Amino acid sequence: MVAMTDRVFFYGTLMTGFDRRQRAGIDEGRLVYLGRGFIRAALFDLGIYPAAVPDPEGRVWGEVYQMREPEAVLGALDDIEGYCPEEPDASLYTRLTIPIVLENGVVDEGWAYFYNAPLGRAERIASGDYLEHLRLK
Repeated sequence: MVAMTDRVFFYGTLMTGFDRRQRAGIDEGRLVYLGRGFIRAALFDLGIYPAAVPDPEGRVWGEVYQMREPEAVLGALDDIEGYCPEEPDASLYTRLTIPIVLENGVVDEGWAYFYNAPLGRAERIASGDYLEHLRLK
C-alpha cells in the first residue's frame, strides 16, 4: 500500500516563478500554496534544473502545496520528473513521502522527488535554496 498524502514539496523549477507546472497542464486551481519549508536532503545544480538527494544532515528549501485531485497532479508531476511507479529504479527521479518542516515549525508529510541518477560533477548548493542560488549566479 502506497502512502497517500495531498501535500507536495517543490524545490526547483516547479516553484512559483517558473512556467513548468503550467506547461505540464497543472493549473493553479489544483494547487493550494501552504508556505515555505524544508526537507532533509542535499541539493545539487545540474545546470538546467536542480537535484535533491536524501541527506539526514542537509536542508533543501522550497514550497509546500496541498493538491486538489492528488492522483491527477501526481500523474502529471511523474511525467515531468521522469518517474515511473512501476520501474522506480529506472526512473530519473523517484517520488517518496517524507517529513516536510514548515517555516512555522509544523512538521507535515508530503511527496518530494529525489534524483535517481549519477550526479557526476554537479555542484552542491550549500544553502539548499535553489532560488537564492540562481540570484547569486
